[in-house]
Amino acid sequence: MPGEKRVKYILVTGGVISGVGKGIISSSLGVLLKNNGYKVSAIKIDPYLNEDAGTFSPYEHGEVFVLDDGGEVDLDLGNYERFLDIRLTRDNNITTGKMFKHVMERERRGDYCGKTVQMIPHLTDAIVDWIERVARIPVDGTSEQPDVCIIELGGTIGDIEGMTYLSAFERFQRPTLKNDLMNVHVSLILHPNATGEPKTKPMQNSVRHLRAAGLVPDLLICRSTEKLDPHLREKIAGFGMMDLEQVVGVHDVSNIYKVPLLLQQQGVLEAITQRLRLSEISENIRKDLKFNMNHWTNLSELCDTFQQVVNIALVGKYVKIADAYASVNKALSHAAIHAKRKLKITYVDSELLENKPGMEEQSRAAWDSVKAADGVIVPGGFDKRGVEGMINAAEYCRKNDVPYLGVCLGMQVAAIEFARNVLSIDGANSTEFNSKLHENQQIVIDMPEHNVEEKGLGGTMRLGRRSTVFLTDECILHRLYGTHTVEERHRHRYEVNPHVVPQMARKGFLFVGMGVDEQNTDIWDVKKRTDSSAELMQMADQTEIDLLHKIDDLCQRGGDGVTRPAVRMEMFEMKDHPYFVGAQFHPEYLSHPLTPSPPFFGLLLAATRQLNSYFSGSRSPALQVVNEEEHLHHTKENDSEEKREDVVGAMLGKLKLEGNAVPGTQRLASFH
Repeated sequence: MPGEKRVKYILVTGGVISGVGKGIISSSLGVLLKNNGYKVSAIKIDPYLNEDAGTFSPYEHGEVFVLDDGGEVDLDLGNYERFLDIRLTRDNNITTGKMFKHVMERERRGDYCGKTVQMIPHLTDAIVDWIERVARIPVDGTSEQPDVCIIELGGTIGDIEGMTYLSAFERFQRPTLKNDLMNVHVSLILHPNATGEPKTKPMQNSVRHLRAAGLVPDLLICRSTEKLDPHLREKIAGFGMMDLEQVVGVHDVSNIYKVPLLLQQQGVLEAITQRLRLSEISENIRKDLKFNMNHWTNLSELCDTFQQVVNIALVGKYVKIADAYASVNKALSHAAIHAKRKLKITYVDSELLENKPGMEEQSRAAWDSVKAADGVIVPGGFDKRGVEGMINAAEYCRKNDVPYLGVCLGMQVAAIEFARNVLSIDGANSTEFNSKLHENQQIVIDMPEHNVEEKGLGGTMRLGRRSTVFLTDECILHRLYGTHTVEERHRHRYEVNPHVVPQMARKGFLFVGMGVDEQNTDIWDVKKRTDSSAELMQMADQTEIDLLHKIDDLCQRGGDGVTRPAVRMEMFEMKDHPYFVGAQFHPEYLSHPLTPSPPFFGLLLAATRQLNSYFSGSRSPALQVVNEEEHLHHTKENDSEEKREDVVGAMLGKLKLEGNAVPGTQRLASFH
């Protein structure tokens, strides 16, 4: 339509190796644009044949990130959401399998009118149509169309899987569309130990492959371990047939929040606005931004400010690769910022906590790591491998007052451990790990509406954003969330059995938050309230009924999940324990640098002995106590620490903003 606002595109490609940092670069480009007043969206293209990331092993592509609509997507979409404070949908993740399915469905409907369906033009047209449709969808909670959509193409230039996508973008080289697409190529400068000097030939080859595919890089991002030498930069520009200003160095930095600042210092924002001919943002709009690059600078500096270390043991099944727990790692780091601590994550293989014969030395080392930690987190996972080690870790934390956070499977193993050792239910377990359990031993059960036998594994879990209602205000998690109803993202096929919950509650294992599945509608974010959900909401609000009676009544009313919605056990906490909590949902998916996930923040506060002081309104009580104890012997050091704390407090104060957040999202209270 004439006069219709056109979305501009930034295509981010990679060379030399996968995992070169395209996701962080893409997110950082978005930060530059958004924090200067532009509306930004993002799309990730994964050229594999899987329809989505749902059935991936964590060792293949790292964690599976879950969106509000239940989309199981690449972990890079998590980076986009965290950096840009936006909410994406499953359509923001394109896979070759998804595009093939889309084209074949159209072919079966007869949409191609008997033509021979080919990779070019039919598949390439479908790709561009998909991108143009999704790029126009607002993702920041407003109704305004994005100005720019950042598109990250997974893999490396030269991969056969990505050729179709490069062909699709080749059309933007036409004169009428040339100002609608900018190509940012991210490549690696190698530093072989044998030569002792950086090598740029692999980067030159990747640029040549990109040109051969019909695309010309507008910016060349040079990833390296050290700062890019001016002489090397000139060499790269010469061989790449680029201007010197088009070559941008991004070396390893102390934290990822410094990457947008590196790009800003080298004029990347100006290069984008000129290349895409973006309209200039007025000064009034810039002034009205609640979060700008000055705040981002404060955030990046804050991450390197803290000296006191908090050690969190992550007890999991996939600890050989850190990306398997990417969102958990990020959520812990966000919480550490607000707890004013330098985070150390110790990865512990849960199998080594099972004390198997012949592995005594490895088991001893693993247990030493758990015992040396200030707090323990057991994240999600599937299948029975390593589960007994998780159960042992939960028992250790429960008995020794060690702060514990169980997420998804981590909550379930805590329930199993409690049933075995406190309720004395011999053989208590999950039907996921033992399908032949007696009814009384079934502490964790499968949800019958998610029928794996009939539907297969892909997309059959309880997925996406769901509501949880607190049954009482008198609990730690309610005080951390500061709201009566919580909306968090889920990804599970098994749940705690409601039949055993009343018995557990009377022994101190209190499910303080419950949920009921809503009926699906055509629009994913519009929920149809069911009778069971209405009953839950009504009972949760009745303050005259004590928690134990609420738990009894709700667990009796719950359906089977097929004929009637089942009551879901969503959050628990242990009575008379400093911090022993769990959540069936995945709170890490909605954590943000400015607004840490409440359960994670609670874990860090408890691990640093600041939880009670935080609730009482003190600014940073744990640090104050340390300073008072050391005052007699370290007066000078104490004065320096107090000055540093004042600086940290001021920086945190600058960051305690609502920001450009999606309306309705929870914002955490700050230290007073």
